[in-house]
Amino acid sequence: MSTTVTMPQLGETVTEGTILRWAKQPGDTISEDEVLLEISTDKVDTEVPSPASGTILEILVPEGETVAVGTELARIGEAGEGGGGSAPAPAAEAQPEPPQSQPEAPQQAQPEPPQTQPEPQQAQPEPQQAQPEPPQAQAPQQAPPAAAPPPPQEPPPQPSNGRKGGLGRGLDSLMDEAAAKAGPVAAVGDVGLLSPVVRKLASEHGIDLSQVNGTGRGGRITRHDVEALIDSGAAAAPAAAEPAPTPQPAPQAQPEHAPQPAAAQPEPAPQPEPAAQPAAAAAAPAPPSQEQPAPAVGRGDEVIELDRMRVRIAENMIRAKQTAAHVWTSVEVDFEHVERVRQKHKAAFKEREGFSLTYLPFIARATIDALAEYPVVNSSFFLEKRQRIQHSAVNLGIAVDLDQGGLVVMKVPGADGLRMRGIAREVRRIAEKARGGSLEPDDLSGSTFTITNPGPFGSFMSAPIINIPNVAILSTDTVAKRPVVITDKDGNDAIAIHHVGYLGLTWDHRAFDGSTAVLFLQHIKQNLETWDWEQELA
Repeated sequence: MSTTVTMPQLGETVTEGTILRWAKQPGDTISEDEVLLEISTDKVDTEVPSPASGTILEILVPEGETVAVGTELARIGEAGEGGGGSAPAPAAEAQPEPPQSQPEAPQQAQPEPPQTQPEPQQAQPEPQQAQPEPPQAQAPQQAPPAAAPPPPQEPPPQPSNGRKGGLGRGLDSLMDEAAAKAGPVAAVGDVGLLSPVVRKLASEHGIDLSQVNGTGRGGRITRHDVEALIDSGAAAAPAAAEPAPTPQPAPQAQPEHAPQPAAAQPEPAPQPEPAAQPAAAAAAPAPPSQEQPAPAVGRGDEVIELDRMRVRIAENMIRAKQTAAHVWTSVEVDFEHVERVRQKHKAAFKEREGFSLTYLPFIARATIDALAEYPVVNSSFFLEKRQRIQHSAVNLGIAVDLDQGGLVVMKVPGADGLRMRGIAREVRRIAEKARGGSLEPDDLSGSTFTITNPGPFGSFMSAPIINIPNVAILSTDTVAKRPVVITDKDGNDAIAIHHVGYLGLTWDHRAFDGSTAVLFLQHIKQNLETWDWEQELA
């Protein structure tokens, strides 16, 4: 009896995963607990062991597809056991091809000139319609229907590429398609494995898949390739350009209608030309759209394939900018009080904890207190559902730089229950975990508010992108000595040198307004400048 392998639940908040690599192929034998495939969830790659020993009977989801948890991925059983397989699928789908060609046989007496026959069909109704025949300007208007036969000629490549109907529905295959090492390969003849989504899009838009450049692994055509062709307008170009050759066989069909006046022959010849010109004009934009993706590579340039993390970061940033209404607000903070406490305790702190005491734990502690006063900032926003989830706990997200190899937001769960020393320990722990390559899916999901800390790199002011569905992200920039105006207890002003820095808040204007953003920042500022930080470190 066969065993079905499904997409596992790799974390509490994980709902989908992308197939990166199949370690085994149909017909291969595998032992229990041997690596079967590798799955990517966001920025974490996980190897999945086989739940049983046997032979790989069928792989249901190809590499690069993103499917939901619980989706059937493969079947394992004994050799020769019926498991579907990919071979019968094309044969089953190849049967519709004859019905498409048979109806054309009576209409086309000779298969060689398929486009000359539709015109005699249109010529026969013309004697019945006395009025349309004299105004020959209508002939070009009836010419577009002559382009109807070509679409039935386009689907035949699809049946030969069909695959099992159990193919998982791709939710976001762009990430791993862009990460495939193989560059674009033009498909000729058999275009390879196609997902149901690709076949459906091609059928709906009349696209000849043999003319599509596949960017997937081994030149496989992906949904992104078809959608890009549709968006560029090139998908409609072949259909629009085909009416141009149809007028050419028209003079060949006229000898069959010799009784018609000879003067009618020269007239149709110039008339198709205006009809062909709009078709050519419609096809004209196609070449530029196809050339746009091609990068301009100069001499000495190096073309580098993007890894999955960089692709995922790019996708997340674009989605965030297109979703949230980003607004940026900042305040200046006098860190002199914090700096004095930090200098007093930094030696003992490092000796006890094993790492340095930075400004980040102070800022995080002050921010968590401000989130309690302004809970709307600690929420998730879903406009399409007309809902906002106001979180009762603070799961603090900390942006961690992986030595310039990528950026991940690690989660500190229940940060509102920690004092400053505990926050410092957790920030250190998750940073080491991220840079050590031991990330887990749950480490990267479920944050309710995020802090990014470019200050150690020397930033002055930063406007980060929101980590949706969060509604805000705080940036902590460099703290440096600057002249400030201070007022003594007698009300006299003086200039002093203090440690000053800036806090920038990028917030989602859909969730709250500017007054809330400013008051929230002012609350953090007041905490940093006035709190008794000595007892936080006690």
